[in-house]
Amino acid sequence: MTAGGHRDAKLSPGHKVLAEARALASRAAQARRSAEAAAGSRDTTPAVGTGGGAADWRRASPGAPVGLHRRRWEDSRWSYLYGAGSGYASAADPPAGYVEEANRRGRGDDVPCEVQGPAMKAPVWTWEVPLYFWFGGMAAGASFVALACDLAGDERSARVARTVAVAALLPSPPLLVMDLGRPERFANMLRIFKPRSPMSTGAWCLTVFGGLGSAAVGADLLGRPRAAKAIGGANAVVGGYLGSYTGVLLAATAVPVWARSRLFLGPIFVATATLTGATTTRLVLVATGMPEGHPTRAALGRVESGAMTAELLLSALNEHRLGPLAEALEEGTTGTLFRTAKWLARTGMVLRVARRRGGPWTHHVASLCYLAAALCFRCAWVRSGPGSAHDDEAVARTAHGRATGAEPRPVVVTHP
Repeated sequence: MTAGGHRDAKLSPGHKVLAEARALASRAAQARRSAEAAAGSRDTTPAVGTGGGAADWRRASPGAPVGLHRRRWEDSRWSYLYGAGSGYASAADPPAGYVEEANRRGRGDDVPCEVQGPAMKAPVWTWEVPLYFWFGGMAAGASFVALACDLAGDERSARVARTVAVAALLPSPPLLVMDLGRPERFANMLRIFKPRSPMSTGAWCLTVFGGLGSAAVGADLLGRPRAAKAIGGANAVVGGYLGSYTGVLLAATAVPVWARSRLFLGPIFVATATLTGATTTRLVLVATGMPEGHPTRAALGRVESGAMTAELLLSALNEHRLGPLAEALEEGTTGTLFRTAKWLARTGMVLRVARRRGGPWTHHVASLCYLAAALCFRCAWVRSGPGSAHDDEAVARTAHGRATGAEPRPVVVTHP
């Protein structure tokens, strides 16, 4: 019997001896930890509640089955502790109602009132990550613009937008590699594909988007407009995921302010991507000679203002929904970044309205304010993670589904 609890007749005698030695060492270490816990030499204080007490704030329903429980302990067969050679699981089924009664007994106490911290490690993302989010969103937004221009019949603007998408994407792989630490780590992320992992799907999306974008630009250079339109349309579909997956990536973590913003982070990041893509494409079109009053230039101006408005509205709704967790977005450097982003956005809107008197340069300054506001929003969201992770009360409440509720807050007891 190996440490995994399975027989393997193909193992050589030497490997069998090694496997048995590892299994014995593992059991000895488990016995030692159990003895230390019984002697009181180890700190086994739970993060929430008291030992042997309620582990969940939701009470068990009378007569309800226990989630994931299977007869004959089959739900625990993945662990060698419940293998045939251990004493943790009996060969026969437990008595009728035994597991259900233990589950109700474990969740029948009052709501725990103390949180023992620290409860989790804070994320350690640095400046490369918000810049990666910003440039990736810009590339995705430019692909949206290229598709819209193709549908509107403006082939020149579509070609420029496709070029902007590829150019905006160029800094993303180096920034991601800098964050990962070594180039081979990015290559290793492409060895497998995990549909349930935003990190894995994001790495593949970045690769596919870059390939399609480069192919579309190549078709433009070769004078193949139909191929460029088709590839650009496919790239815009991939860009929809590229622009939103970064928000989903944050929401998939256990950090309270990110996890509880899961309904809004994706749409917020798409709005910012649309904003930056439209703004950058409009500025490039102006720099390459597009005259004032051109329909595409005017339309992109309306798109950037609409996307900025959507960003502000979604952010306000999310902060209202977060309740006490919104404190992580209002304090310290994070709060400064959020306030700066909002004031830049409002300044850009005022300048956008005043463009008729101030001329086209007023609109250009407004566009720069929008780009700066989008970058500040990205930095603020990334910076909000560590502060929220250090809030032990928020971590405990988030784990039990009560982070945004109105119930009384528990007392936080932090141990060094």
